[in-house]
Amino acid sequence: MSNQQNVALITGASRGLGLALTKAIVERDWSVIITAREAGALHAARAKLDHREQVIAIPGDIANPIHRQTLAEAAHLIGGLDVVINNAGILGLSPQPPLLDYPLDALERVYQINVIAQLGILQAVWKELKPGAKIINVTSDAGIEPYANWGGYGSSKAALEQLSAILAVENPQLHIYWVDPGDMRTQMHQEAFPGEDISDRPLPEESVPGILTLLEGNLPSGRFKARELAIEEQV
Repeated sequence: MSNQQNVALITGASRGLGLALTKAIVERDWSVIITAREAGALHAARAKLDHREQVIAIPGDIANPIHRQTLAEAAHLIGGLDVVINNAGILGLSPQPPLLDYPLDALERVYQINVIAQLGILQAVWKELKPGAKIINVTSDAGIEPYANWGGYGSSKAALEQLSAILAVENPQLHIYWVDPGDMRTQMHQEAFPGEDISDRPLPEESVPGILTLLEGNLPSGRFKARELAIEEQV
């Protein structure tokens, strides 16, 4: 495949925002490497895509260094990466407990996926990034607002935000964005509010245009709210 082909790596791509982004990006004639933990769900998602011949599905756990290396090898074979979208993440316990009651082994798993593995992905694929590549780390307002009973997930996202900011300072040659997609009608959001009706939340597709603005534009590294970017683009 030509090195001129635009290529993205998207984690957590079997559903929700990751799948919505995959659909939008392949429609723009990009090639995409997608990954998610559940092989059946990932391959089923790929099978439903238009232009699925442009999509390489590699199931696995991003916390596994062998899986991260497999993703890097796939990126090398396809000619390198223009964009990495670190979208995969976990909520943790549902319902979420207050911090003083949070089992530390469960909290450790939240940090392993939402922080350590995010950096692990970037370390694995670093040599496969094309000049001027873009990194989009999906964060949350829970990373900056002190919501009660969101201490596990929220503090992990706060760590991801600071990690992103430092990466941006250390790597000025790249575009590094940490992006709050806003509340979304997703399985994870439902798990955060067990038994509640979340049908009033926007679908993930409403956060996609703002992220595409970052992907296709030339904005400086920084923190952005996806749906605000989409509104600004329309004005």
